[in-house]
Amino acid sequence: MTNYPLRFEPIIRRAIWGGRRLETVLDKRLGDGDDFAEAWEVVDHGDDQSVVTAGPLAGKTLHQLVTEQGPSLLGRHYPQTQFPLLFKFLDAHKHLSVQVHPDDAGGALLDPPDLGKTEAWIVMHAEPDSLLYAGLKRGFDRPALEREMSRGTTELCLHRFTPAVGDCLFIPAGTVHALGAGVMVAEIQQASDTTFRLFDWNRVGADGQPRALHIDQGLDAIDYQAGPVGPVTPEALPDRSGENVQAERLVACDKFVLDRYRFQGDASFGGDDRCHILAVLEGETTVAGDPSGEPFRRGQTLLLPAGAGAVQITSAQSALLLDMYLPDA
Repeated sequence: MTNYPLRFEPIIRRAIWGGRRLETVLDKRLGDGDDFAEAWEVVDHGDDQSVVTAGPLAGKTLHQLVTEQGPSLLGRHYPQTQFPLLFKFLDAHKHLSVQVHPDDAGGALLDPPDLGKTEAWIVMHAEPDSLLYAGLKRGFDRPALEREMSRGTTELCLHRFTPAVGDCLFIPAGTVHALGAGVMVAEIQQASDTTFRLFDWNRVGADGQPRALHIDQGLDAIDYQAGPVGPVTPEALPDRSGENVQAERLVACDKFVLDRYRFQGDASFGGDDRCHILAVLEGETTVAGDPSGEPFRRGQTLLLPAGAGAVQITSAQSALLLDMYLPDA
């Protein structure tokens, strides 16, 4: 049964905009090269499957757990056809393309169908001159955006700002966005891999050719009423806080809830008949019942099944941890 904390082997993805901070900052094992872009930590999406690394379920994929151990994995959110959330780390050594994701209705029209993609970022590293692009500037409608895209100056339409470590951005489906060079983020999102690329900074790929754009699909997917997007204002969670624990709500939407905890000593997670994704952003901890026997440290992720009940995590020094889970209906 899925009654213990689950660790998975990350799936490392390479892209033209990647670098090596997944190794130098998060201690991921990388091969040769300088284009390592993403570490998919928890995923059940087609052939992209997280695989359990320790305990009686070692070797099982996340999709197998959803189909074979659904009630004990998902608790109150059983049944699901796939695990509905995806968590990853991204290293933007160079600018990501300017892009937009469809909502669930738009994703259902794709071949093959996919979920929409609402997401949230938490900034883990940012160079002094880094930028985040999120939302259209006020007054930019579809004709204005099309005009600048035709001129190769799409960035003139985009709201941008200099991020700070700890900033959280909520990016609903339909929001135009891009990570700027020098930024590393943790991202929680719907379990989708559908991206419409609107602008790629007039660069070419490894083959010397421009990367494909998805202009018509992207323009149709944009929410032109959304406007600029800036960092969220955290909301304190007094009922989860105590002498050694400070808890705050970053995002609560119909796709996921994202909370952040700063604590030293003991803190309890889970025990509410739902599945939790936990990720350490700072520090090193130990997790009760973890069969790996390894410290749970910065850049690592685990999944607490509903069947594991409340799990105690202990940190000798101050630790910063994300807690992500499905909302109530």
